[in-house]
Amino acid sequence: MSRRAVTVTILGSGTSTGVPVPACTCPVCCSREPRNQRTRCSILLSFDGHNILIDTSTDLRQQALREGITHVDAVLFTHTHADHVNGIDDLRPFNLASGSAIPIHACAEDLAVLRRVFAYIFENDDEPGYRPRLCAQEISAGFSLFGLPILPLPLVHGPGRSLGYRIGPFAYLTDCSSVPEATLELLAGIDILIIDGLRFRPHLSHLSIAQALAVAECLGAGRTILTHLSHDVDYSRHAPLLPTGTELAYDGQRLVFTLPNP
Repeated sequence: MSRRAVTVTILGSGTSTGVPVPACTCPVCCSREPRNQRTRCSILLSFDGHNILIDTSTDLRQQALREGITHVDAVLFTHTHADHVNGIDDLRPFNLASGSAIPIHACAEDLAVLRRVFAYIFENDDEPGYRPRLCAQEISAGFSLFGLPILPLPLVHGPGRSLGYRIGPFAYLTDCSSVPEATLELLAGIDILIIDGLRFRPHLSHLSIAQALAVAECLGAGRTILTHLSHDVDYSRHAPLLPTGTELAYDGQRLVFTLPNP
């Protein structure tokens, strides 16, 4: 059976402040290690000529220029915290390039927040040129996007919630403080896992590195990549200390997995 390749590009690997953190003079924020330069969290899925964003981070414009992204065919949202949605207006150049509206996919609650916070985008008027053209699609179960199987994964994010996504052997679980048992079952057999690992100390709304590693061990993931990293995490110092099969994410990192052709 022939297989098709999906390339994952980590557009941003940092927490909500980014790294370096403004006004901070800690060793990581002053580091010249390029893998300590972290924009806000997002990834890009590329396959068969299609590009799917997961989240529109505050740094989307910078990320798109850095990675040479020429088109965006769809967006999946994990939740509506500012660092994951505030780059939504930077979708507009992709509308201008393609001449088409971009489908955005989120749960009903998050679509309601997006419509309220970014009301100017979703208003019906005769002057759309100053705003992105988006087509809102509600996520309620697994679905196919350009032939790619997308499985939404409910997560706990402090007092709130977020969505992770599984695509075949790959899963992306950013911004979570725990993974419900039902979601763990949906992750059975996962091979590549990108997961929230904010810092070494506990946090109310994010997994610590130890907690993230425990989830990965429970799932038996072959490769685990920790993302949403704070300035407590120094790539040069801490990456060598991680267990075999585990690594720290960095901006611009790429990985590839394959799926059977439909």
